[in-house]
Amino acid sequence: MFGLGMQEVLVIALVVLLLFGGKKIPELMNGLGKGVKSFKDGMKGTDEQQKDE
Repeated sequence: MFGLGMQEVLVIALVVLLLFGGKKIPELMNGLGKGVKSFKDGMKGTDEQQKDE
């Protein structure tokens, strides 16, 4: 995964947990998921527009 080992991923997760706290993490992940979904929907829209042209 992006050239990162398990130790690096754990360190990053620990830093995020320390910075944002346990209560904010679900809100952040929810927002991230919505952002990724809207990005994918936008990419599908541009693919359809290119096919129509």
